[in-house]
Amino acid sequence: QVQLVESGGGLVQTGGSLRLSCAASGRSFGNYAMGWFRRAPRKEREFVAAITWGSGGITSATDSVKGRFTMSRDNAKNTVYLQMNSLKPEDTAVYYCAAGTTVRALQVGNADYWGQGTQVTVSS
Repeated sequence: QVQLVESGGGLVQTGGSLRLSCAASGRSFGNYAMGWFRRAPRKEREFVAAITWGSGGITSATDSVKGRFTMSRDNAKNTVYLQMNSLKPEDTAVYYCAAGTTVRALQVGNADYWGQGTQVTVSS
């Protein structure tokens, strides 16, 4: 069992930065690939990024955030991060942390555990 709690969302101006954190509890955290998703108003949930279980794990990100968002994890702290730079109004969404068996599974939306979400609002 893994519990996920996101934090770090907020209101930021276009071009600004935010860092989201996802704290995980549960002894099996290190066995999971971790991912970030987002859901904008009136839109479907969207995959954002994922990382394999190792601390130097391979990451994957959707094209719209490549070069702006970076995902990392600290297994010693049971925490994953999403550093978001050069934010745009279209990045406005509720961001969710998720744990899954593989990065590939997360890329297609298959997660075993979900956090409650944190709101990110980018003003123009």
